[in-house]
Amino acid sequence: MSARILVVDDEPDLAALIRQRFRRQIREGEMTFEFAEDGVLALEYLAAHPETDMVVTDINMPRMDGLTLLARLHEKEDDAPATIIVSAYGDMANIRTAMNRGAFDFLTKPIDFVDLETTISKTLRKLDITREYQRRQQEADRGRAQLARYFSPSLAEQISAGGEATLGAQRREVTALFTDITGFTSLAEQLEPALIEELLNEYLAGTSDVVFAHGGTLLKIIGDALNVVFGAPTGQPDHAARAVACAMALDEYAEAFRKRWREKNVEFGATRIGVHSGPALVGNFGSGRYFDYTAYGDTINTAQRLEAANKQLGTRICVSHAVVDQIPNFQGRPVGDLILRGRHEALPAHEPLAETNFTNDLTAAYSDAFTKAAGNDPGALPAFAALLGRAGEDRLVSFHLKRLLDGAQGIRIALD
Repeated sequence: MSARILVVDDEPDLAALIRQRFRRQIREGEMTFEFAEDGVLALEYLAAHPETDMVVTDINMPRMDGLTLLARLHEKEDDAPATIIVSAYGDMANIRTAMNRGAFDFLTKPIDFVDLETTISKTLRKLDITREYQRRQQEADRGRAQLARYFSPSLAEQISAGGEATLGAQRREVTALFTDITGFTSLAEQLEPALIEELLNEYLAGTSDVVFAHGGTLLKIIGDALNVVFGAPTGQPDHAARAVACAMALDEYAEAFRKRWREKNVEFGATRIGVHSGPALVGNFGSGRYFDYTAYGDTINTAQRLEAANKQLGTRICVSHAVVDQIPNFQGRPVGDLILRGRHEALPAHEPLAETNFTNDLTAAYSDAFTKAAGNDPGALPAFAALLGRAGEDRLVSFHLKRLLDGAQGIRIALD
């Protein structure tokens, strides 16, 4: 690619001398020289040709001198071409002024053309290095912006810096988390687009912050739903515990969010969450133009089905026993052995609880009733009935009581 060089000088013979001296570079397309008689004409030329690589300018010129031109060029530092000052006034004051205003180099007149050629070549090499650095910095900035869609800021910085995290395809033990909002499609059809935009943007910004705060990787936002994984791309030995803590924090945020919007007369649906642990294939899949860090496998599908199971169970968070089994002193209550849609084998599931709920006597009463139901004890039905009388808003208790009243036995639950 030819280097475009603007020479700014009012000496009438200089253009011919430069063309003669650099005739080989001009002929071979290495350099292109243009000329202006003063700083005013130089600025006009540069405005029309911002791709100019270098300015070689005299100091003493009519209308606008070279030092003023240099200052004007560097008002926008990122767009300024490399500048060489050439002048008969080679005193230290001019040299210092030129360098302070951003000149790459300084030559004195009469021009030594060997020195000028060397200085131009050296400056172009420096310019190439600077531009390559800027290009790589821009690519890194774009990469970080893309990574910020998926990962917490600290992890995005680690990946972009070439840390231990890898985006290449690999099999990992992970915990997947899915969320969805009850009745959001119907709500979106009722409200004005501007209000839906405000509502959804606030919700997704808040929930994404919660995910990143717990070290989760946000694989996708699909409408109002989040697809999150823990344990990739970096290993997290406590990925199951992180996922459950994140689910609890998401539930707390979502319920507070609903309350705020209810006060604005907008009935925002509950957020349902499913969590499951197991192996998955994770990595950056697709072409170089399309960045899509995602995860595949039965673990991901099961988490999504557990999220959907909440609707029938009456819960907001449903986690598999594969998750619970990795968390010492898990605080929660059993939901049942679920036969998820499209599955034949039962999957034991649980509902995590905040410590205040886990330690109260209602949870103890639920545990007793659930144990009776698991053992087909006839006392299960009256136990759940009595519990519902004490906790009338507990939808999971209501779900089990209805099952027993309909003649179901045990805790094996086939979901629609």
